[in-house]
Order: sequence, then C-alpha cells, then structure tokens
Amino acid sequence: MMMQYDAGRPVEVLMVEDDPGDVELTIESLKEQKIRNNIHVVDDGEKALAFLRRTEPYRDAPRPDVVLLDLNLPRMDGRDVLRAIKADPALRTIPVIVLTTSTAEEDIARSYELNASCYVSKPIDLDSFGKVVRSIEDFWLTVVRYPPVA
Repeated sequence: MMMQYDAGRPVEVLMVEDDPGDVELTIESLKEQKIRNNIHVVDDGEKALAFLRRTEPYRDAPRPDVVLLDLNLPRMDGRDVLRAIKADPALRTIPVIVLTTSTAEEDIARSYELNASCYVSKPIDLDSFGKVVRSIEDFWLTVVRYPPVA
C-alpha cells in the first residue's frame, strides 16, 4: 500500500556531496521552501553507505526519504554507491536523485542503468542552481508518494 508523505514529519534527506559550496547552496535553497526537512550530509560514498545501513558512527541515523547523490566522490564513487543501494533489498526503494556537474551522456545512461530515480545536472550559476534544487524539492518532497517507513 502506498502512503502519502506525512506532513507532520520532516522529510529526511541524505545529501552525498563533497563540495562544501554545493552543500551550502542546496541547504539554503531547501530552507527557502515551506517543506519541513532534515538534511543530513556526508562527503564520501563510504560514509553514505554507513549512514544508510546505520553502522557506526550513524547507528541512530534516520532512514532517508530521498538521497541526493553526487557521482564524483572520494573513497567510493557515486556510481558504486548507487549500485550498492539498488542491490540492497533494505535500501533499494529509497529514491536516489543523481545531482552532479556531469552532463556526459555516458554518466546519464549509466545512472539510469543503475536505477537512479532521476538525473539532474547542476547548473553553474547561483540562480539556476537554486531553481533546480527548489524544483527537486517541489516534486520529490511534495508530489511523489513513498512506501511506508520500515
């Protein structure tokens, strides 16, 4: 049974991004919206999987409603993170939005082959970046219906 997002509970967002500037821009853009959200940030792929699997130091981490995933990450590439998420029965239903600077056709195709929910290229200028983040939030945090929290 599908369940509409519970408006009384903040949306849990896991952002996997190693660029502090992009993290700050995304957080600021999300704060401008009316949706209550908790943004959790990790800066590499290994930390992302530890967060998602709730292993130390993330044992008490909430299950994200959505993951914003950069492709080019230290320690473990975003493509490998995506592959691991979608291969894990406990995690594969979490929507993963690839949010990256790459516009390469092979990155786009590979991300969808690995079952990304969508692929969004980060714009260079600040205004466009904010619009992209707000569009993601408008759709993924208000329109999309998610399965019940496990």
